[in-house]
Amino acid sequence: MDRTAEFGIMAGIIISTGFFAMIFGIVYLHKRERMAMIERGMDPRRYKSQSVPYNTLKAGLLLIGAGVGLFLAFVLDDTIFKNSEDSPAIFFALIAIFGGLGLFQSYHIEMKNNAKEGVGKVD
Repeated sequence: MDRTAEFGIMAGIIISTGFFAMIFGIVYLHKRERMAMIERGMDPRRYKSQSVPYNTLKAGLLLIGAGVGLFLAFVLDDTIFKNSEDSPAIFFALIAIFGGLGLFQSYHIEMKNNAKEGVGKVD
């Protein structure tokens, strides 16, 4: 057996073990956090980090922004930068810029709705 086959077997074992350890750690820490909240007399169902509509809004605006960035990069690559060798950089940059703008817009919408509902204000 040569070295590449041994490396492939070891990589498979390490990646599988790491994946299952990560899943176990996430579940274990989540359950431990819930138990700590129950011990302190808190209701874990009341303390969610973010509601599902905001997560959906965030993911949607991120994907829309990334799609617009990808489309704009394609158009620029096809017209302006036709003979350039740096076109992959344009694709990555515009996807990141427009994806970030989508997340930024999601933040503003979320803060506007929270201010309208009075969430986070102390009376």
